Amino acid sequence: MTTQSGPPGDEKSLGQLVSEISEQAARLVRAEIDLAKAEITGRAQQLGLGAALVAVGGVLALYLLAAGIALTVIVLDLWVDLWLAALIVCVLLAIVIAILVLVGINRIKAGSPPTPAKAIEGVHEDIATVKAGFSA
Repeated sequence: MTTQSGPPGDEKSLGQLVSEISEQAARLVRAEIDLAKAEITGRAQQLGLGAALVAVGGVLALYLLAAGIALTVIVLDLWVDLWLAALIVCVLLAIVIAILVLVGINRIKAGSPPTPAKAIEGVHEDIATVKAGFSA
């Protein structure tokens, strides 16, 4: 069987047409994959830049926190001795840190799932059912 797809006298067999279609499909898939790679690369670059900016902002926030703590010590020095002002700030920071750590530990304990006994039991039941189906 031959078909006419171009000018007269340019006949192609069904096998040649199928071969051309598969080649064109492969080319199309490769082109789509290349396009997807380009899009993902562009997004990854944007995400990387965004993450770097957030990291730099986080480091600067730590410097700001240190400056704020120093400022607090300096302000307290107006009313009490410098050593006592630094001690007050350190004790307050230690209390805040202890509270944050305790709350964090409680959240972790509350969020960590126990052993998935129901799921394991369900898998064992599924295995037993499949074994029973094969032996029957």
